[in-house]
Amino acid sequence: MSGPDLLSALASPRRIGRGAALTLLFASVLAAGTATGSWPDDGRKSAAGTAAAHERPHGKPLNDPTEAAAEAMEDGKSPTLAAEEAVSRSGDRWGGVYSQGEYEEFEQALDGEYTGVGLWARRAADGDVQVTRVRSHSPAQLAGIREGDRIAAVDGRPVTGRPVTEVLGLLRGEHAGTSVRVGLQRGTRAWSETLRRANLSTDSVSTTRLASGALLVKVSAFTKGSGAQVRNAVREAPAHAGIIFDLRGNSGGLVTEAVSAASAFLDGGLVATYDVRGEQRALHAERGGDTTRPVVVLVDSGTMSAAELLTGALQDRGRAVVVGTRTFGKGSVQMPSRLPDGSVAELTVGHYRTPSGRGVDSRGITPDLEADDDARQRAETVLSGLGSPS
Repeated sequence: MSGPDLLSALASPRRIGRGAALTLLFASVLAAGTATGSWPDDGRKSAAGTAAAHERPHGKPLNDPTEAAAEAMEDGKSPTLAAEEAVSRSGDRWGGVYSQGEYEEFEQALDGEYTGVGLWARRAADGDVQVTRVRSHSPAQLAGIREGDRIAAVDGRPVTGRPVTEVLGLLRGEHAGTSVRVGLQRGTRAWSETLRRANLSTDSVSTTRLASGALLVKVSAFTKGSGAQVRNAVREAPAHAGIIFDLRGNSGGLVTEAVSAASAFLDGGLVATYDVRGEQRALHAERGGDTTRPVVVLVDSGTMSAAELLTGALQDRGRAVVVGTRTFGKGSVQMPSRLPDGSVAELTVGHYRTPSGRGVDSRGITPDLEADDDARQRAETVLSGLGSPS
């Protein structure tokens, strides 16, 4: 589950430090678009509120945030602070602790809604933060912000050198109706706009018919219902149209939705394997997908988690040619535990692998054809060479 194009903007520096998973998720969902590798509801429920008890020498700090929070509660201390310190000691790269409100926002984002200004952004080759997409009828579009504009500052704070997820987090804020001042650049012009945040839907799946006849299916994040949208788009595409499946900037989302999307191109079979606390499990596509239509998958360094799982499945099973740059490399499974004060600790409990057994964590997916700025054009060229379905 864990949002940028990841979905839109969420994280502050504090959030980034205590949990990249949720941070990334919000980032894609919002500023515009989400992010982690969330698992089915039954898995989340079974993990909630559980922790293995163990003996420890008196006075030794606990690394289990659930236990640390319970102990702090008994001692009249802050459970959240104790859990944060335990996660930090554990060395869990993707672990984090979130207030009840933050976690509810996270789940809302996965439901396809978020609070923000309607921007997607990425780090440009020159290091600037560049707007890559502006949502229709959003505060950003109404203010005249366009694709290609550079974000120079947020509320007077320069963004040079800051992670894109942090910049998007500053744009996102906490509540609809609040304002954020954005410093912008377009060529030699520099100006500022004050935007009022709004409640927006993610619209995480979009389709475009290209001049070549191919259908471009763009998925910004795997929110609820996105898998069915992908399957419908493929099913309704013209008979001889190839598919460019654009997962660039997709930081993940719900793994179940990514598997559902994979089912658009597969007739059953393995999508990925994963382990949860040592227990091995497998994810399978549904039967009845289109197995003949040519497919090219577009990826980049912002392609993460569930999006990498899906890319690896189509690549391993020979169902698609992957074009772009190496993906991010987040192949870990997080599950949440509710703490005594209502906050939530999210911890890494396992890792997933592609059908051929490749690990993704810290490695990413290597595309079949490397391409950067011209990736879309290269994808169309590759697709034309794959031929039409017979």
